[in-house]
Amino acid sequence: MKNALLVLAFSVAILGTTQAGAQTAAPAPATPARPAAPAPVGAPVPAAPKPLVLPEAPKGSGRLSGTVLDAASKKPVEFATVALLPATGDTPVDGTVADEKGRFSLRGLAPGAYRLQISFLGYAALTRDVAVTGGSTDLGPLALTATAQQLGNVTVTGEKETVEVRPDRIVYNADRDLTNKGGVAADVLRKVPLLNVDLEGNVQLRGSSNIRVLINNKPSSILAGNLADALKQLPADQIASVEVITTPGAKYDGEGTAGIVNIILKKNNLQGVSGNVGAAAGNRSSNGNLGLNVRRGKFGVSSNASGYVYYSPSASNLRRTNFDGPGSDNVVSTLNQDGNGDNLGGGGYGRVSFDYDPAKNHSFAVGLSGSLNRNNSNSEQVNNLQTLAGPAPSQLFTRATDYEYQSQSYDVNGTYTRTFEGQPRREWSVLGQHSRNRNLQPYALNQFDNQFTAAGLPNYRESSDNLSRNLETTLQTDYTHPIGEKRSVEIGAKTILRRVLSDYQIDTLRGENGTFLTDFQRSNRFDYDQNVAAAYATYGFPLGAKVSSRLGTRLERTDIVGRFEQNDITRFTNGYTSLLPNASVSYARKPGNTLRLAYSRRIQRPLIFYLNPYENRVDKFNVSRGNPQLDPEFTDSYELNYSTFVKGSVLNFSLFTRQTNNAIEAVRTQRLDTTVTSYANIARNRSYGGSVFGSFKPTTKWEVSGSSTFTYVFLRSGFLNTTNQGLIFNINANSTYKFTKALSAQFFGGINSSRVLLQGRAAAWNWYSLGFKKTILKEKGDITLNADNFLRARRDLSSNVNTPFFALEQHNYIALRGIRLAFGYRFGKIENAPPKQRRSIRNDDTKAGETQGQQ
Repeated sequence: MKNALLVLAFSVAILGTTQAGAQTAAPAPATPARPAAPAPVGAPVPAAPKPLVLPEAPKGSGRLSGTVLDAASKKPVEFATVALLPATGDTPVDGTVADEKGRFSLRGLAPGAYRLQISFLGYAALTRDVAVTGGSTDLGPLALTATAQQLGNVTVTGEKETVEVRPDRIVYNADRDLTNKGGVAADVLRKVPLLNVDLEGNVQLRGSSNIRVLINNKPSSILAGNLADALKQLPADQIASVEVITTPGAKYDGEGTAGIVNIILKKNNLQGVSGNVGAAAGNRSSNGNLGLNVRRGKFGVSSNASGYVYYSPSASNLRRTNFDGPGSDNVVSTLNQDGNGDNLGGGGYGRVSFDYDPAKNHSFAVGLSGSLNRNNSNSEQVNNLQTLAGPAPSQLFTRATDYEYQSQSYDVNGTYTRTFEGQPRREWSVLGQHSRNRNLQPYALNQFDNQFTAAGLPNYRESSDNLSRNLETTLQTDYTHPIGEKRSVEIGAKTILRRVLSDYQIDTLRGENGTFLTDFQRSNRFDYDQNVAAAYATYGFPLGAKVSSRLGTRLERTDIVGRFEQNDITRFTNGYTSLLPNASVSYARKPGNTLRLAYSRRIQRPLIFYLNPYENRVDKFNVSRGNPQLDPEFTDSYELNYSTFVKGSVLNFSLFTRQTNNAIEAVRTQRLDTTVTSYANIARNRSYGGSVFGSFKPTTKWEVSGSSTFTYVFLRSGFLNTTNQGLIFNINANSTYKFTKALSAQFFGGINSSRVLLQGRAAAWNWYSLGFKKTILKEKGDITLNADNFLRARRDLSSNVNTPFFALEQHNYIALRGIRLAFGYRFGKIENAPPKQRRSIRNDDTKAGETQGQQ
């Protein structure tokens, strides 16, 4: 509460600086010195410029310059395409791209008469006659008029490139990739440059899983637990784009040491009534969705609801060899496990948002979203432990397990944004959000001794109800103040109140008859409170005509209280203050060509997945549990990035290095004949790498893009006296071809190397998909056929672990071949209305979970 009052006081102080009754123009884009904030939901995303294949232009001393503006709002149009055409003919003789302020300049022109053509997504192209002299000619402001093309009752505003490169991030426009149709969020992230999503849905950015995933620039309760499971709940059809930010600025929470992944959901900001319906059916999953948007004058409502079901068979094999001590080759025992099962699940996701603009310089927005997920897994596993030495007896038994997963969550958020007349970059906002996530994971198992099948009466039974709950309340305020044209100051404050609960009880029954008894040594209730208060400041300023800089820092205070219900002696407290600086320098040789050097220090706090002390003993030989006394990680990141446009091709090159101290790693230890997996702050990680991304159009109908990342990883743990290192990489390609206006095809393929783990290595894998899309019903509907990994029915996701006491090799056989047919239909009649800028919360400060056993 004290933190919340501090933020409120900070907000009142800022409000006192505003000009009462001032009218405001729409905010202008950020200056080049400032990394752009993620776009508000539904805002137009700047597209990479269309290809300009230029012949050798006549050389001279002439120069043309100007500024591209929106005709209605008078604010700059970022990254508009500028082409210089001859007086007769349509082949450009020169061209460029406007910068973030809409400014452009063409140099070295021969004197004469030309035509200047300016175009950008969502605007009518502007063409005007110009005369080039031997000197400089300033054309002044050039206004583009927003346009919308009516197709029946549906408005189409144009197309974006599939991938866009911006100075501080890469944007993947998911709605442009037809192979996503009918899929889930994991399918979308798999195609995003720099990201790596394995076959179980675990996400990495440049070889690190320490990322923060946001939805619409803010945290979501759907992501509070296991990230891999959460990405199966969000339909791909609701995703508009995905942003990857590798070196976030001070306004972002300090969490996510490798970077931030921001999922932008679809939203319509146009006047009128519009909507969409869709359905997809496939052999692995099926889903349906419905969207409705209404905007009348100052009021707007946007809503979406979806449901899904999925089915997945599985099989696994594990072999573990135990030794009698470090450096010994004497085998004490061997364990073989063979299992198979079926996984059936389903659920739904829905969201609705309301916005109201009472005046030109004031806006309010309220949003509500929720999800529901149910999953049931039935499996049988044969366990064969052969003891060759030592007192422990050999064991043979089969376990039949019925495991359920039930989750439900909701988010409620509100935003107020204030802008100022005559100062388009000045803005103040206040935001609040409350989230709740509740997971119930009951299971029941029957054990059949001395047999290879689950038949007859069980010799041992066990059941558990494991309840976990996460409550989170956030209050935040941000203020941006421009100083002249090229300088700006940003300040803000934030508080996050988290309440985490884990309530678990284990009941057991030995023998064929009797009463279940509670195992109190394995049952308890764990409460964990975490309060974070933060303040930040950033100063953006030029270092020259083409060089801009940005310096910032974020101060965060974290207070923690943890306690167990059955034993208050184990109550613990912790508190720490973190200073997280960041800096960047950008050199813009010309519009579209930017060299950027950035540094950031970030923190990674563990979430309940890593903290939950509940001991999962469904597999008695492989037990997993969290560690409630984990400390945060700190990472220093350096990145050198260069982006350029070469005759319509987009190229991006990056070199980076990261060092993480006090790193949280999975630790596997041996307890008699059982492997125990937990987490500890025991490692120091270093990584060095580079990445390349490119996009070009060989023809007007064919678009090709691809990316690759190579990272050398060095892991070291003095506590375990263990080191591991190696090169990891991923390479992917995406290609779209339009046969006709109504028929197109798309292919995606990716190759991923094996991953380096502290105590082993995970196997390599690959992924590919092919899709065809046909537009029907006067371009209001479409039918899409997609096939994923169609050459093989399943893949082996293997891993190995080596310690001084045991060696483990594990194989998980996952069904991946998928075929789905999807249908979508759009309805309504709408017209353009410029969207207002709105802020949103970004709680990117916690380390989320992933599939068990992966780093």
